[in-house]
Amino acid sequence: MVEAPAPDKLQASKEAWKIAAQVPDPEIPAVNVSDLGILRSVEIDENGIVVAKVTPTYSGCPAVLAIELAIEAALLKAGYKVRIERVTSPAWTTDWITDDGRRKLKEYGIAPPERASGSVRSLFGETQVSCPQCGSAETIRISEFGSTACKALYRCETCREPFDYFKCI
Repeated sequence: MVEAPAPDKLQASKEAWKIAAQVPDPEIPAVNVSDLGILRSVEIDENGIVVAKVTPTYSGCPAVLAIELAIEAALLKAGYKVRIERVTSPAWTTDWITDDGRRKLKEYGIAPPERASGSVRSLFGETQVSCPQCGSAETIRISEFGSTACKALYRCETCREPFDYFKCI
């Protein structure tokens, strides 16, 4: 039988989660690590150390170390002993982005990824992308890579504005 965590340990885990979850993504500061679904868990181990598990958006993500250090710094500042663990399986998917995260991306000017990232259409770039500025579906992909490798550059044919699209992974 598994023993339930003590109420104070459970409360501390919830508080540590709230602190870690608010860390902004260094490449897209409009969203935090919780919005992106890359903060997998925050728990307190048997030694009282907060263990935050993070999954990078992709294996070559240049921001992953900055994200891990920012989470560690936020928890240390709050007085916790911390260990960050990078979790690579299962691999992160854009389906893990929260609805709030999708809304924040759009408000920031980045078209959020479509759902069902594993679909054949999205894997081959056949996804219909709507403009985050005017909502038009009349958009074209200008480049497979936008401001970062995880985004593609599009242009709206209606309002003529360029914008990033967070690619499905």
